Amino acid sequence: MDWIKLWVEHVVYPLMERFTHNRVRACTAALLATERTGAAQVQLRRLAEHLNLCARHVPAFRALRDVPVDADPFGALQTLAPLAKAAIRRAPEQFRNEEIPAHALIENRSGGSTGEPLRFFMTRQNVEWYEAARWRGLSWWNITFGSRCLMVWGAPVELGRMQLARFRLRERFLKNRVILSAYGLDVRKADAYARLLRRFRPEYLYGYASALCALAQILPAPMPELRLKAVVSTAETLAPEQRALLARTFACPVVNEYGARDAGILAFECPCGRMHLTQENAVLEILDPVTHAPVPPGTAGTVAVTDLTNDAMPRPRYLLGDIAALDPAPCPCGRRLPVLCPPEGREDALLQLPDGTLVHGSLVDKLSRRYGSVRQVRLEQNDPGHAELLLVQTMRDAEQAQALLREIQARLPGVQVTLRTVSSIAPEPSGKRLCATRRFPLRRP
Repeated sequence: MDWIKLWVEHVVYPLMERFTHNRVRACTAALLATERTGAAQVQLRRLAEHLNLCARHVPAFRALRDVPVDADPFGALQTLAPLAKAAIRRAPEQFRNEEIPAHALIENRSGGSTGEPLRFFMTRQNVEWYEAARWRGLSWWNITFGSRCLMVWGAPVELGRMQLARFRLRERFLKNRVILSAYGLDVRKADAYARLLRRFRPEYLYGYASALCALAQILPAPMPELRLKAVVSTAETLAPEQRALLARTFACPVVNEYGARDAGILAFECPCGRMHLTQENAVLEILDPVTHAPVPPGTAGTVAVTDLTNDAMPRPRYLLGDIAALDPAPCPCGRRLPVLCPPEGREDALLQLPDGTLVHGSLVDKLSRRYGSVRQVRLEQNDPGHAELLLVQTMRDAEQAQALLREIQARLPGVQVTLRTVSSIAPEPSGKRLCATRRFPLRRP
């Protein structure tokens, strides 16, 4: 019996709900109650409320005061131009809700998959709805709040040894979760990873697609004996060959999650293999990349998201930079949530050190966030021993640039990293400005 699972579900969550008024379980129950019947109605009501809030309290959207929002919320939304990150970055105070006090705001930054992190604000309610969207999707696979999870993820590189120890204890005993760092997967530790999996016996794995695949390739043999409920891939495009590798290695369903740090969990794969939108939390539009006109279902375009849960810093019709399409066919699972075709792009590179160690490229993004002068960054690895760090700064700061270079170099032993300050970084063909790219195939040491 998993005593920690019982502890998390019957002690930790009830205590959080009683003393900190945590509403994650209540929000999850609300989403489960509407997924088969009322999601569209909830979305319509929330959209009207959100746009009215924008009109009253957010300077950037004062023009909505002259629009009949309640009569036609979706029509009112279409009167707003799609919102690029650059517009928010130019005048962030124009997008803040004037009614929410500073002490209630949670500061965050978008991830680096586009190469340009965005500083934004959230509220606790916002975070709870994001978490609820994930837990609803996980529940489709019989995964509950206390289910044992092994995450292949980015360990917090900014923590000291004692802080990291406390972090791991909290993860283990408050979330029933163990984190395996994606920043240092080592083929020489293959047997140790296998022992960890057999000892911990997770109910599911969760992590970056490329990092999960790296772990699968490193393991000395497939591990069907784990009897996992699922391997959940997030934060990157899950390629068919990656899905096949994970399914072979772990003999369980491979589940795709689609989301963004600055938009929440937008879609989750159901047991029928279709990705359902979190319709109650967001309005997701697919627009022509050039004209920004809506495209019909089945046609790929750029993704614009209106987050209906973020009242602190609303961003209606926010352009994520991803390419995706809506699937016009209904899903046989019975959930009446819209279906999204698997998004294209959004993949960080997996870097490889000369000794064969694999390091997830999101490390570059995570380190660069600590330097205020950094606007864009990309590490281009041309071979196992050499890489070039491209850097765009809002103001020239040689000290910060060198400090970032030293941090990256320290975490990529054996790789000679050179710095080149540039005025801009060209996007990939997909439109992404990736934080890390590897220009050679992975090699066995």
